[in-house]
Amino acid sequence: MLEKEVNVRDSFHSNQPAGGSDPNSFDYKETWYPIHYLEDLDKSKPTPFTVLGRDIVIWWDKLAQSWRSFEDQCPHRLAPLSEGRISDDGLLECPYHGWAFSGDGNCQRIPQQVKGGTAETSKRACVGSLPVIEKQGLLFVYVGEYENAAKTEVPIIEPLEESPEGWVVINTFRDVPYDALTLLENILDPSHISFTHHKTVGNRANAAPLELEVIESGKHGFKGIWKQGLKPGQSGELSTTFVAPSLMWHDINSQRGRILTVVYATPIRKGECRVFARFPFKFPNKLPGWFIKLRPRWYYHIGQNGVLEDDQIFLHYQERYLEAKGGSPNFTKAFYLPTKADSFVFELRQWVNQYNAEPFGKETFSPPLAKSVLLERYHSHTEKCASCSSALSIIERLRFGSGVATVFTLAWIPMLFLFFQTTSVVVVVIETLAPLIFALAWMGLSKLVIQFYDGRSLPPRNRPEKN
Repeated sequence: MLEKEVNVRDSFHSNQPAGGSDPNSFDYKETWYPIHYLEDLDKSKPTPFTVLGRDIVIWWDKLAQSWRSFEDQCPHRLAPLSEGRISDDGLLECPYHGWAFSGDGNCQRIPQQVKGGTAETSKRACVGSLPVIEKQGLLFVYVGEYENAAKTEVPIIEPLEESPEGWVVINTFRDVPYDALTLLENILDPSHISFTHHKTVGNRANAAPLELEVIESGKHGFKGIWKQGLKPGQSGELSTTFVAPSLMWHDINSQRGRILTVVYATPIRKGECRVFARFPFKFPNKLPGWFIKLRPRWYYHIGQNGVLEDDQIFLHYQERYLEAKGGSPNFTKAFYLPTKADSFVFELRQWVNQYNAEPFGKETFSPPLAKSVLLERYHSHTEKCASCSSALSIIERLRFGSGVATVFTLAWIPMLFLFFQTTSVVVVVIETLAPLIFALAWMGLSKLVIQFYDGRSLPPRNRPEKN
């Protein structure tokens, strides 16, 4: 895994954890957040993103050969720079009046000023920039005080650094309609998998008592162990790590291999976050890893979108119900947590309360969204994913071709009778099978296209069981 430092300092030396210097409070701004997989970023155009309610623009500075992140506002008339373009000379150009900016945020060109003018040299003509850095295939941004970026640790997946060889990693992401804390609370609860994700990645038959124990805890996160696995007979070293405020992973390490379930939860705004889900696998035998690599990335993303949608709707409502009952400060009364299976959920909410770690303070949730909006996939994933957007384009072309071929073969059937006898076996086979094959292809591709746009209204767990 290549790492490349971008726009921080020539020498990057992190020497303090995230969250600021106050030992009794966690500052959500003073940390690094992942904002994109590098493979999904387009170097030819600016990309917008929002982190902690702050709109930014990401763009490739071809002069410095590095990624940049600016405030998504032109200092002239506050037009979003993400609606602009990267000019032929490598500058970020505002769409409104063409003001152009170099990678350091300085204005290089104001087309409207008279010859000899120097308005672009004013500090007021500069764009605010944010530190960015590449780690483990992700682009991270720092939204706190600029000078703190270089000395603050970047939250990385430690097992991948400790033993980098032999891992096979499946990656996906999605903008989900609930808080980063709600997402982390959900993922930190492995006991829900058997029920919520029944028929996707879980099975109700595997539900059993699950004893979880927190062994380390503090401002910068906690670590816990599992006394047993989710499946009967699952053994080995099982642990969970939470790196405040946005990273956690489950680590299942056994003789059969090692599997991590990693989630980053980047807060976008109140009630919305971007989930980066990563699934590193390491097996003694190379064959399973080879099969994992064989499937295209977009195919995995369709499946993972389905898994996210298993609990997407009720999480959207759950966090609003919790808010109505007093939120995290009152979670022990709002939640009934009688078993050790809830130990990590309890610890997360305790961490929020102890370190005043609410990313959006006293902001409240918006009214709940319609179910159709909660299940849409195109804007929350497909259009932002290089693999899925490319696959969708190809599949839609194939679908169109299949439709044209269906109509064409049906239209040419009468012409065949002019050249062949109606009893000809060849004619009968052609006139029957050709339109049928193309029509079936069109139907199959149409169903596949839908999966890039919308999720399932009925989760697999709620479908009738077969006798």
